[in-house]
Amino acid sequence: MVPADIRKPTSQGVIDAAASIAAILPPTPLLPVEIGGIACHVKAESLQPVGAFKIRGGWWRLSNLSDEEKARGVIAVSSGNHAQGVAWAARKLGIAATIVMPRNAPEVKLEATRALGAEIVLYERPGEDRDEVAASLIDERGGTLVHAFGDPWVIEGQGSAGIEIARQLGHAPSRLVACCGGGGLAAGLALACPESAIHIVEPLGWDMVGQAIARNEIVRVGENPPATICDALQPDATKEINLEVLAGRAEPGVTVSDKEVREAQRFAFSNLNLVIEPGGAAALAAALAGKVPVDEDTVILLTGGNTDAERFAKTIAGV
Repeated sequence: MVPADIRKPTSQGVIDAAASIAAILPPTPLLPVEIGGIACHVKAESLQPVGAFKIRGGWWRLSNLSDEEKARGVIAVSSGNHAQGVAWAARKLGIAATIVMPRNAPEVKLEATRALGAEIVLYERPGEDRDEVAASLIDERGGTLVHAFGDPWVIEGQGSAGIEIARQLGHAPSRLVACCGGGGLAAGLALACPESAIHIVEPLGWDMVGQAIARNEIVRVGENPPATICDALQPDATKEINLEVLAGRAEPGVTVSDKEVREAQRFAFSNLNLVIEPGGAAALAAALAGKVPVDEDTVILLTGGNTDAERFAKTIAGV
């Protein structure tokens, strides 16, 4: 098997991932919605068994481990959604999983990851480098790193959402609007739907992927970045593997504020009866704010619904 640091994600890999995922999971709903008087669609990935699209990449990556790699177990780094995706796949496949998570991750995500049987190793955010923590664990224990976005199989797995969307629409979407952390989902969608425009949406001050695409080089977050309620969208930088797919392919990135994200959460709750976490509402926030164009064949991805109940209630109440 080609090592992860050499293998490149491919369109065929996305197709294969979609077939594998379709064998174990039903497609998530493609729901009609009207934005600014224009009818379009949302893809409710928040309704996955782990509450987020990350189950796709987790399943496809772990499914492609060799028997020897499965026996050694996996190590992942995540603020919560990738953690649950990997933990879910690991439990289903009988693989030991260790997840490096920030101590300040939402408690709902920490509890859900533990409930799936994964071991959690906490680190301080900010202050500690999570990749260094993971590397130390691999040196100490062995195991395969399952990167949240910089892994070719993970990228292909996330892209399976695009294959589903095209099947549900009956044709390729005109554009896909995606919440973006490290760029794994966006890269996968670009491979899945080569004819579709790809719009990435990041939190204000955390647009590392958008800046990387604009400059065609990796850009790291600056010192003292602004706080954001989008805990799932805070990687320090994208990876070369993601940039290689997205450079010259994705539309210019846009950013959204916490206020716009909260408005999107309220919109999804009142118009779609969906509970969406802040990071999962970023793409919808951009569409509602008029920062990305929409038409009848536009699909906006609602990527996650793992939010703290008390905080969500305050958001809905406008507190």
